[in-house]
Amino acid sequence: MTRLTDISSTHWQPALNGDGVVESVQDVEQAMRLILRTPRGSDPHRPTFGSNVHLYVDHPINTVVPHLVRETVDAIAEWEPRATVEKVIPLLDESHIKLRIRWKLADGVLRELEVGL
Repeated sequence: MTRLTDISSTHWQPALNGDGVVESVQDVEQAMRLILRTPRGSDPHRPTFGSNVHLYVDHPINTVVPHLVRETVDAIAEWEPRATVEKVIPLLDESHIKLRIRWKLADGVLRELEVGL
């Protein structure tokens, strides 16, 4: 278990599905995953937290891409100010949706995150 004295970053949070904490870039990535996987309106203390990507899971593949991109960009822009989304690439097959997100921190380094829905 990570102790508070072991944390070296200003930005950190408890690690989900694990022991310890996530810091720095991993903190931002975990926050984006949490935002995209939380249905908007499901947190009673923050009713606008989350995203509406879940509303499009059962839509036809040929119509869903613009909705997934819009919802992803909007939710991250609203709830994760440390990240700037450069591009969202939905990866669709018959039974799975993944979002490949290219994003930057203030340092300008382009990063990529893949979120399964």
